[in-house]
Amino acid sequence: MHPPGAAALSPTTTTTADDEGTPVSVKIRERLNAAKKRFNANDNIAEFIEPGELEQLLDEVTQKMEGVLSSMVIDTERDHNTDNTARRVAKMYVNEVFRGRYVKAPSITEFPNAEHLNELMIVGPITVRSACSHHFCPVIGRVWIGVMPNEHTNVIGLSKYARLAEWIMGRPQIQEEAVVQLADLIMDKTQPDGLAIVMEASHYCMAWRGVKDMDSKMINSVMRGVFLKDPNLRREFLALIPQRKS
Repeated sequence: MHPPGAAALSPTTTTTADDEGTPVSVKIRERLNAAKKRFNANDNIAEFIEPGELEQLLDEVTQKMEGVLSSMVIDTERDHNTDNTARRVAKMYVNEVFRGRYVKAPSITEFPNAEHLNELMIVGPITVRSACSHHFCPVIGRVWIGVMPNEHTNVIGLSKYARLAEWIMGRPQIQEEAVVQLADLIMDKTQPDGLAIVMEASHYCMAWRGVKDMDSKMINSVMRGVFLKDPNLRREFLALIPQRKS
């Protein structure tokens, strides 16, 4: 029983009070688990982040990075070079290189194919930047996109292909998975008869550490629709992209 004149706390009020000391990452993870949604390194989780929480996440990552630096026995209090490094690293991850995890897809204006274009179109090279999921080392490269439209294809501006690529690559990625994610996204946005993507990239997990090979690159491709079925079209696309040139 509650004292006379005292109102019982509503479930919402209780939850809010209990949540005050809960890290924002835990709140976001609980929403993802409740929705049975995956949150792998290269997944986008923007729909589960509420207004204002990205800044809180930035603060939390900063605090955790301070712990990492401390565990590496770096005296950030007396070393002017690493003063505020934790904040800079947190901002780099959350607001820049892994931004594609935390923000919604860029707004893309789609137009009908009024002129019934049905010829091969190639966009590229588009410079892409990411980081490998294994070591968080940079992955920097170029992407070429080939589109075979039909009369029902949605037409998007050339710069929008670059924005979509940036959004997909702005996450910890594995190159083989990244090009598949990009292909799925472009197919969904434009509905062409065929789509071809080739990516060439340098992986600094090989160049900066490990075997320390500065010259190796990885090249892979995804072919959909008519590019998969028609070897002549596939050869035409591959012949037209100068992926071997520096």
